[in-house]
Amino acid sequence: MNKPFYKRITFYRYISLTFFFFLIVINPILIYKYGITFIQGWYQSFAVGNFFIVSPLEGIESILTSKSIYLTAIIGMLFPIILASLLGRVFCSWVCPISFLSELTDKIIGIFSKKLKYQRNFITLPKYILWFALIAEIIFTLIIGYPLFVWWSPPALVGREIMLYVFYKIITIEIGIVLIILLLNLLTKRFFCRYLCPLGALLALFGKNRKLVIEYDSTKCINCKLCDQRCPLDIKPSIGNSEGIHCWNCFECKDACPTEALKITWGKDKVLEFKINKNISKNYN
Repeated sequence: MNKPFYKRITFYRYISLTFFFFLIVINPILIYKYGITFIQGWYQSFAVGNFFIVSPLEGIESILTSKSIYLTAIIGMLFPIILASLLGRVFCSWVCPISFLSELTDKIIGIFSKKLKYQRNFITLPKYILWFALIAEIIFTLIIGYPLFVWWSPPALVGREIMLYVFYKIITIEIGIVLIILLLNLLTKRFFCRYLCPLGALLALFGKNRKLVIEYDSTKCINCKLCDQRCPLDIKPSIGNSEGIHCWNCFECKDACPTEALKITWGKDKVLEFKINKNISKNYN
């Protein structure tokens, strides 16, 4: 597209990712050096003043393992659940520090190999693997009796490692989980986000009937496939999968579309979870 980058939605998504990453970097510095505690935590359990936000997956796991319901946790989970039900999995595409770091790796890879930038699909798995990742996470949590995602949550690990370094000048071995996720991006764009992130799967389920949808108009599509090339999750917006449960509303496809085949809608009556016709079913997996 000829539209200037600063007029594309992607530009504002980059600003959002940078802001939220900067927030978890600067916050422990403000606490450690200046004693400013208005903002506490990271993207697992986060507090702004008296307003608490709790990751839904960690909250659910804590309830299951403790067999107790804490009102604070329930209230803290409401905001991300409501956000996902209205806007979809936007935490993953607009806020998550893993997405920020993945965008950086994309740019670095693009510098060394422009071809790889758009063709990193060396490992392609069925989309439903994401649901198995969520189920496996819950099952293992119940087996060990400990909220597993509290320990290994990649978005939380980034914030936790930054905090540990600021306060104690140490980096733990758990940072290896983040490094592995970033290395997997060399093989397939957003491999972890596509197939393995249980939090992403849960947010996708909450956002199944979201209000904010990238609607596909086949009458305006010229079959250029530019949207498919730009999609980080490889969900093929060119056949309408931007309306489905796997889309995380990053709007890369919308920016790439040279026509108005993809448009942003609010309150669409029916969000398509799966495409039934043979053509789309064939291309979806």
